[in-house]
Amino acid sequence: MKKKIRGLVVAGLVATVFLAACQPRATAPTFDQAWVRAMPPSAHMTAAYGVVRNGTDAPVTVVAFASPAFGDVSLHRTVQVDGMARMREVESLTLQPGETAELEPGGLHLMLMMPAASLAVGDVVSLVMTAADGREFRFEVPVEQR
Repeated sequence: MKKKIRGLVVAGLVATVFLAACQPRATAPTFDQAWVRAMPPSAHMTAAYGVVRNGTDAPVTVVAFASPAFGDVSLHRTVQVDGMARMREVESLTLQPGETAELEPGGLHLMLMMPAASLAVGDVVSLVMTAADGREFRFEVPVEQR
């Protein structure tokens, strides 16, 4: 009986390893739960938020963001300086395999400046994230009122 149970356990472990090896590997980071804050027609900037996830097997260093809908897109972090909230540009963001970075109000976020046109709730903004090795990752992000 013990041999039979041990055999079943070993067979289960082999099957688990085999199935894990057959799973497709992520080849690009993702931008999950992403959204762009809706802006009044006269505004000259807004922000984007979400979770950047490195589901690949290697570190990814993000060095730039861009969008055809905005003249300038940059990664910023909100920090407290002398009791005042200040935004500081983040030159690069390195994510190890499996690591995430949460972009949220009051923390790390994307500043979207110089809009090409007014955006309304329900519109979609194309964002391009560029890695240090030159790869570009494209995301379609909805405009929301939150």
